[in-house]
Amino acid sequence: QVQLVESGGGLVQPGHSLRLSCAASGFTLGYYVIGWFRQAPGKEREGVSCISVGDSSTHYVNSVKGRFTISWDSAKNTVYLQMNSLKPEDTAVYYCAAPSPRPDGSSWYFDFEYYDYWGQGTQVTVSS
Repeated sequence: QVQLVESGGGLVQPGHSLRLSCAASGFTLGYYVIGWFRQAPGKEREGVSCISVGDSSTHYVNSVKGRFTISWDSAKNTVYLQMNSLKPEDTAVYYCAAPSPRPDGSSWYFDFEYYDYWGQGTQVTVSS
């Protein structure tokens, strides 16, 4: 059974950092794309970052480039999202997700409709 479990959210002040984890079970990450999405109250779910684990390529939306870093640990079958210089507008529930099967190309990377497996989400609140 495929399962994704996020952790690492919390309340931080602007400018501070958090590291989110997405632990995968029931499948091996090696051939997957894992995406991080977020959803703030009253807003649509948006893609934040994703990693193509097979070739280690990483992708970010403009609003987080230079502040967020996605990575994975093969031994732990876990994907991380390091979030630095956090801003109040980063406040949201963060989800990790995986598509199955993996579509061709890369145009779908930030489209949540292509993702089939989702974690339960972890709340990130950035406030002074």
